[in-house]
Amino acid sequence: MNKIAMVTGASSGIGKACALALLADGWEVVLVGRRADALQETAKAAGAASSRAHVAAVDVSDPAAVATLFEGVRARHGRLDLLFNNAGISTPSKMPDETALEDWQRAVNINLNGAYYCLSQAFGLMRHQTPQGGRIINNGSISAHAPRPGSIPYTATKHAVSGLTRAAALDGRAFNIAVGQIDIGNVASDMTLRMASGVPQADGSIKAEARMDMSCVVETFMTMARLPLSANMLFTTVMATQMPYVGRG
Repeated sequence: MNKIAMVTGASSGIGKACALALLADGWEVVLVGRRADALQETAKAAGAASSRAHVAAVDVSDPAAVATLFEGVRARHGRLDLLFNNAGISTPSKMPDETALEDWQRAVNINLNGAYYCLSQAFGLMRHQTPQGGRIINNGSISAHAPRPGSIPYTATKHAVSGLTRAAALDGRAFNIAVGQIDIGNVASDMTLRMASGVPQADGSIKAEARMDMSCVVETFMTMARLPLSANMLFTTVMATQMPYVGRG
């Protein structure tokens, strides 16, 4: 029987790439995102494996919608073996006193509340299913450790995700639930083109930053996903070797 995975933010970027890797590896994958059409494109990209892709258009910041999503997984599949808690947003670069309240609330609602809603629902399903247990991988960030200038909403929520990871990993021990976090640096994509042309640094300068291929993220994620539940990568960082993270500033 195929293992069951759920990937949030599966319509593009890291979520899409990792969902496709899981499908290629033989998993049944629930693709979660706000836009059904974009999720259908992810499923279509899986080719012959698309029959194991299940589209679920859900806003993870809506707790009732997330509860309904997981009840549907329970009813259809009977269990969940892996959650990739990946959905997240960034906000405009602003000083703390210039950050719009709407941007702060949006970051908290998606990056933190959404991550918690999905984690708590997955934890409950994994705790009570037979056989018991499963794996939850949270998408943290380099910013879960060291911030960029003007990034207080994103940085605060990603630091909080690290707290979710640590607390859930501790609570999961008794139920064979392994909770870990992947902290990802600059990935080469349309969204990070500005990194290659130059972004603000902590010393006030503007510098180009190195980026890595998406395959590096996927390989790291799949290493985590394939581990037996007796082992856990609690925190792992994957980044371009020359990215200014160690000693940032």
